Amino acid sequence: MIGSQTLMIQGTTSDAGKSMLVTALCRWLSRQGVRIAPFKPQNMALNSVVSIDGGEIGRAQAVQACAAGILPHTDMNPVLLKPNTDKSAQVIIHGHAVSNMHAYGFHQYKTVAMNAVLESYARLAARYDKIIVEGAGSPAEINLRANDIANMGFAETVDCPVILIADIDRGGVFAQLIGTLALLSETENARIKGFIINRFRGDIALLKPGLDWLEEYTGKPVLGVLPYLQGLHLEAEDALPHTSGFITPVEHEYLQVIIPALPRISNHTDFDPLRLHPQVNLQFVGPGETIPPADLIILPGSKSVRADLDWLRKQGWELAVHRHLRYGGKLMGVCGGFQMLGKLIHDPAGLEGEPGSSQGLAFFDMQTTLQPEKLLRTVHGTLASSGAAITGYEMHNGVSVFNKQYKPMVYLHHETDGAMSEDGLIIGGYLHGLFESTDACSALLTWAGLNSCSETPNYPAICDAAINRLADSIDQYLDTRLLSQLLNLNSLSA
Repeated sequence: MIGSQTLMIQGTTSDAGKSMLVTALCRWLSRQGVRIAPFKPQNMALNSVVSIDGGEIGRAQAVQACAAGILPHTDMNPVLLKPNTDKSAQVIIHGHAVSNMHAYGFHQYKTVAMNAVLESYARLAARYDKIIVEGAGSPAEINLRANDIANMGFAETVDCPVILIADIDRGGVFAQLIGTLALLSETENARIKGFIINRFRGDIALLKPGLDWLEEYTGKPVLGVLPYLQGLHLEAEDALPHTSGFITPVEHEYLQVIIPALPRISNHTDFDPLRLHPQVNLQFVGPGETIPPADLIILPGSKSVRADLDWLRKQGWELAVHRHLRYGGKLMGVCGGFQMLGKLIHDPAGLEGEPGSSQGLAFFDMQTTLQPEKLLRTVHGTLASSGAAITGYEMHNGVSVFNKQYKPMVYLHHETDGAMSEDGLIIGGYLHGLFESTDACSALLTWAGLNSCSETPNYPAICDAAINRLADSIDQYLDTRLLSQLLNLNSLSA
């Protein structure tokens, strides 16, 4: 099929480059004046944002919406799964949680979920010229083929062409592509209109014989080979960034920041501005790793706060935090991490696991109760300590009640968020996105101990520059003529 309103990007594996390619295509098409929308039928991710219509969608789709020059909407990610454990997840439909389900239960629920997917797709199709769809994982996952809504099940239902992307940096790229084709049905195989190879390093001339063989063997074109883009920053869909540990300061002052890599860490993209800050040395500390000395410890968001708090204790973090504070270090809690700073966390309905209560770290005289209705909203305010303007968003089930008065962390319109300890060493609150504002980021780093915070980058500008770099790579490395045919772009100017 040549010529369609919709083009789907599927990958041979997870992290093959699907999110990146959809982002690039959204900006590439937007530059041409095409009204374009991203779409991911089903996403499993703990990084999410609040959409313009007050729902919750995957972070990757919000980035893709930004690339398209539009605001994120729940229709762009109608089904979002947020894992509570290795076998169960919170199921979010059209931006709002409907239930916690075990994997098998959701497998049975897919027929209902598909209705939500098709409703959202129809609304987007009515509003936009073109839709770029992102698959999930691989279309060749045999055990997940029945009632599939994320890959070929969706593509077959809406009858759209598919491009298959593979990551050569993993090795075995030709086996990835041929193996995927071999596990598809005849109609699914025919739906794939071409290949893109991602993250190539080296001399393209050495790859050319393999590309020629691939085209001859499959009868399908290679649309191009995208290079490994060094230094590219694109907010992660889910996986934690790789860190190589602390560097040794030589002629520069660095603020040392550590974050526990909780088993169910959520919205770790909150800390991307710190990873990119030239005066900050940030490290996620995983299970069994030594907890190094630091200036600032941040307890991040969590999808299973009580279980992750238990994990923290078993990993030795409670003793490490107390020692850290005794020596004047600073401590910050964000969302679930903020809840951990209180005395008690109650989950009477078992929203995140077994019903019950857990002892918190007791740095604030505060109790949190998890409630079925999740608070989802975007807010504007100022940091109480500096007056720096902030824009953030809330996304939590917990309602926290203080038993004594604390100075708030943030002043909002007609209310406050969070708290600061009397000695000023500990702050916490529910807002995500605090570090994305240049002034707020500088103020928080100054509080944390950075003597001269003079190099805070413009984080939104960094993100936008990365998206433009991706769009440039479409023009430079891909067959834009064939892409235009697949999307029937000529019909827009006819």
